[in-house]
Amino acid sequence: MFPASGLHVPFDGRLSLGWRMTSIALFDIKGRSSKTTLVYHLAHMYQRQGKCVLAIDLDPQSNLTSSFLDEDDLAFLWDESDPTFPRHQEALFSRFGLEGARTMAHAVEPIVRGTGDIQTVDPIEVTENLWLVSGDLGLSRFEDDFSNSWAPGFSGDEKALRTTSAFHRIIQDAQRRIDPDITLIDVGPNLGAINRAALLSADTVLMPLAADLFSLRGLRNLGPTLREWRHKWQRVVLPWAPKGLDLPVGHMKPLGYVIMQPEMRLDRPVQAYRRWLDRIPMVYDRFVLDGSGDPAGTEHEIATIRNYRSLMPLAHDARKPMFDLRAADGALGSTQAFVQTCYRDFRDLMEKIDARLAQTVND
Repeated sequence: MFPASGLHVPFDGRLSLGWRMTSIALFDIKGRSSKTTLVYHLAHMYQRQGKCVLAIDLDPQSNLTSSFLDEDDLAFLWDESDPTFPRHQEALFSRFGLEGARTMAHAVEPIVRGTGDIQTVDPIEVTENLWLVSGDLGLSRFEDDFSNSWAPGFSGDEKALRTTSAFHRIIQDAQRRIDPDITLIDVGPNLGAINRAALLSADTVLMPLAADLFSLRGLRNLGPTLREWRHKWQRVVLPWAPKGLDLPVGHMKPLGYVIMQPEMRLDRPVQAYRRWLDRIPMVYDRFVLDGSGDPAGTEHEIATIRNYRSLMPLAHDARKPMFDLRAADGALGSTQAFVQTCYRDFRDLMEKIDARLAQTVND
């Protein structure tokens, strides 16, 4: 894991007045598109470029959290008492110094159970200027609670709206503490109620796609659902909401898509992927943008991230991003050249995302 001495949480109550930041939810409904890998590496790349980054794990699978933290840290955060390492638990408690909720599941439990409002989550600084709000497999227990709160919100039911806006308010609190330049939100691969609440809290949505039939089918479902959620929230829910509630605007503006890990040959996808790649712009325009873009163009494709299969096992063992691998991690000879290519690809991706964000703000 990352150096233990770097793990701490802010308690100075810092509030940046007039702060404006952008959040990006990374979302696909196919699964297995390397979405979490993309979030993890983008978070580190933004940090490498001197940005303050807040990573939010709202995927009940919690893969982003387990990418940042080791098993001892996870056992502590998830309240798993293990008699084989009580001393570790003491050390972890003292290192994290947590005062608020440990994870998203702990934070929302009082409100979905009807015993109180949200608890704030203490973000963890996993390395300098890179903060994590931890996920929890226990979050999936609350799917029905979030689902049951959706319809009552149409008539302004305050309890229902507090439940639906719980993630938004937790994220807002973390942003006020950290004052990040960018917030990256990892969202699970489905169109359930937890993800609806998660996406409502996001300014923009970035879609990692694989060049295959399943991603195309996913887009056909995802696009209309996002538009329906946005329409109902902005046109039905917000006008009826009681005054004084801190509710998200529900922008969820599509930022574009990233093609993830096709097999590459001479820097071009092999022919087996071509027919799917050629169809993605049309499907994205029709089903995500509702025909408001260019169905024949690729202006909404931000980048293609190649397959770094040979680097992944090394990065996993070293518990660091692929582009940070060194000879001591096993990245020798031609592999080290591949590491440098990986760094350039993710740096270019970050720059393209920033350009797209600037364009989105001006639209």
